[in-house]
Amino acid sequence: MSVFSLLFMLAAATVLALKGVPQAPRWLALLPLLLGASAVIFVIRDFTIESNILRIQRLFWTTRLPLSGLLSVAVTRNAMRGSRRLCGSAGMFSITGWYRSPALGTYRAYVTDLQDTVVLRFPGRTIVVSQQNLDRFAAEISQFAFRSS
Repeated sequence: MSVFSLLFMLAAATVLALKGVPQAPRWLALLPLLLGASAVIFVIRDFTIESNILRIQRLFWTTRLPLSGLLSVAVTRNAMRGSRRLCGSAGMFSITGWYRSPALGTYRAYVTDLQDTVVLRFPGRTIVVSQQNLDRFAAEISQFAFRSS
């Protein structure tokens, strides 16, 4: 999906730059490129777990989520099905932000694959992340999360 979106934006920018749109400013051709560049900034590169913290590595920064207080870890395929976006990005390079669904309530998503998801429940908040090896990730996060330190 992300490669297709990027190619579509490049094609749109090229068409707008070469042919133009009558009565439209020339800078409009840059709009698809700017949208693509802004989405790339928020891409999720990797998830790592260390010292009771889930680190979500982005292109230019790392989001740190403390795992203390974690109540449950559940491998839930397609956990975001039926969700509505409240605020965030809905699919170009990653799916991040605040969402709401009947099954999960309001939650925060850090997802790159809608099918392979893990639901982390804390008191007062829920987080959905995606991983390729769901069972190993769930076991690893459980090992760090339920420590008393």
